[in-house]
Amino acid sequence: MPLTVQLPPCSVLLLAGGRGQRMGGQDKGLLEWQGRPLIAHLHQLTRGLTDDLIISCNRNRQQYAAYADQLVQDEIADFPGPLAGIRAGLAAARHPHLLVLPCDVPRIDAELLYDMREVASQNPATPLMLRQGEHWQPLLCVIPVALAEAFERAWNTGERSPGRIMRNLGALALQCPEQDQRLANLNTPELLSLHARIPE
Repeated sequence: MPLTVQLPPCSVLLLAGGRGQRMGGQDKGLLEWQGRPLIAHLHQLTRGLTDDLIISCNRNRQQYAAYADQLVQDEIADFPGPLAGIRAGLAAARHPHLLVLPCDVPRIDAELLYDMREVASQNPATPLMLRQGEHWQPLLCVIPVALAEAFERAWNTGERSPGRIMRNLGALALQCPEQDQRLANLNTPELLSLHARIPE
């Protein structure tokens, strides 16, 4: 499908602020896949989409700075989870929508990102998440920045699930095939190694 329609500008948030528990505590975004750090694959894919590329990271900030227009970090220590990174991204975003991606999905492609942004632009007040069957993918989403206050209110009540917040806000689902390899989450050494042998 040709990506010919001009979409409204968006900010992009790459989540690289986690503890990396499944990777033995390593900084996942800087691990190599097919010869480059994971973050470099996401940077290459999203760089042309925005003039506001934000990376959420809690360590190795100098290395991540090469891939971002802005860096954000969690306001509290000890890796409180992805919602903390999303809150920081919403607070920093310079455009009305924030496209959120985790750093460990290097197989995602431009067509799917276009589809996410297109559906979001048609429903500008509503968050959008990818979904496979009945399984939501809350860290692959587009969030209207105007909802930042709703995220803050939920956080202050103790909510830590971005997916639950977005569903409570009436999130749209962009359906993907059950075995869609574009959404492969390379969050263990075994998956990283397996997918390194599969061409992009």
